[in-house]
Amino acid sequence: MLGAKGHRELFAVHGEIEVRATPQHIYAVVSDLPASGRWSPECQGGEWISGTPGAVGAVFRGDNVRTADVVSWAPVVRGQWQTTAEVVRAAPGRTFAWAMRNSAGERQESVWSYEINAAPGGSLLVHRFRMGAPTEGIRGITADLDAEATERFFTQWTEKLRGDIDLTLARLKAFIEQSSEGR
Repeated sequence: MLGAKGHRELFAVHGEIEVRATPQHIYAVVSDLPASGRWSPECQGGEWISGTPGAVGAVFRGDNVRTADVVSWAPVVRGQWQTTAEVVRAAPGRTFAWAMRNSAGERQESVWSYEINAAPGGSLLVHRFRMGAPTEGIRGITADLDAEATERFFTQWTEKLRGDIDLTLARLKAFIEQSSEGR
């Protein structure tokens, strides 16, 4: 698949789930990045460090954790670490997206997003991850891998991302439906 700048996308993964809640309520939940530890298998929460929380241009510092068994052979970050991300789309009730930043604070082609569409009985929630050009982290992981190991990494990491997205959506559905009773 080709990315926006004509090069192959490294990752383009998504999942979707029906949720019994209004698009506005879902948006309020998914745009609250500090609360993401309730549903994300990797991001444990964090805090807004600049800008208006949840608005385009706002910067979020995420607190993350990864166990040793995740693609255990690959040289990925393990244990606890922090990331920064910048909100790149914020349309209440419709879409919320953030791009990961590198260590110099520059936006990378590594974007997580939620899209919300009204559906019978509630909403359809779509969670996406897209990476175009290799990020600072991906370059570090693959720097010493040969072509075969690099391909193996991308295959296994895509499977990991799919699993994370599916788990996130299932947890979000449970959280949102419980918190939106009567809305």
